Amino acid sequence: MSLVMHLRLIVPTRCTERVLDTLVGDPRVTSIVQLPGAARRPEGDVIECDVTREATSDILAFLKAEGLYDDGAVALTSVDSAPSRNARAAEKAAPGAPDDAVIWDAVLDQAYNEAGGSWVYYAFLTLATMIASVAVITDSAILVVGAMVVGPEFGVVAALAVGLFLRKPGLIWRSASLLVKGFALAIALTVVAVLLARAVGWVDVGNVTAARPLTGFIWRPDKWSAVVAVLAGCAGVLSQTAGRGNALVGVFISVTTVPAAGDLALSIALWAPHQIGGSAAQLGINLAGMTIAGVVTLQLQRTIWRGYLRMKRRAGARVEA
Repeated sequence: MSLVMHLRLIVPTRCTERVLDTLVGDPRVTSIVQLPGAARRPEGDVIECDVTREATSDILAFLKAEGLYDDGAVALTSVDSAPSRNARAAEKAAPGAPDDAVIWDAVLDQAYNEAGGSWVYYAFLTLATMIASVAVITDSAILVVGAMVVGPEFGVVAALAVGLFLRKPGLIWRSASLLVKGFALAIALTVVAVLLARAVGWVDVGNVTAARPLTGFIWRPDKWSAVVAVLAGCAGVLSQTAGRGNALVGVFISVTTVPAAGDLALSIALWAPHQIGGSAAQLGINLAGMTIAGVVTLQLQRTIWRGYLRMKRRAGARVEA
């Protein structure tokens, strides 16, 4: 978890003094460097600085108002370690804990990147769905976990939640369509693969309808399916907004979206109609539960952070009085 974010700015010359004055005057900003006239595309001065996570949204809002998003450039990276007295002093000047601060511009930018789609996304989702279908055939819990880890869909689900929360219709459409197209393609290709396996005698309908003590839960959704989806959605969104991406591994193996898709593809290919509805319901419950939980989590984060800042301002006003 980074306590400090590094900003690299390209600032139009007309704005340089105003931007520098603001950065230098903010105790939450440190390690400020100016390189006059160093930038060529776009042209301008280069300014670099370190900003506490708690102050980053404020600084970005100021830079956006100054026109740097349009006429200059803003690049944001996390700093893994800043063991200096200046960095500690900047952190001390920022109210709250770094984990609690959400850098909304970064969250939105990441969401658009996740919703962009690529052949790699489709490939991973298809491979994960095929692994899940093998897990059903062999009744292997280990392969179910493997399919969950390989599946790349949570980033798109999080992007959908961000789009709904921030009311970005374009992001909502891109995320939802990518989820639909991704799962449709993955299921279709898995159906083809299962049909080929059946043609050579590797599988039959008995592989789906037989008792499966370790993987039968995949096509039998219940109240716990919704509970797990909600908890996973909360944990996943928190891990992304707090900059703790490694926590997503735990989320990937806590939900059954990809395993449900694999079971659905297998049931269609081998025609086990009584399981098709259950697998589809499991997939829908998990996607809907994670999305709704993501939206609620984002709202709670914003509400709690704003409430904390108001409380700190009131406490500061009383001290000054």
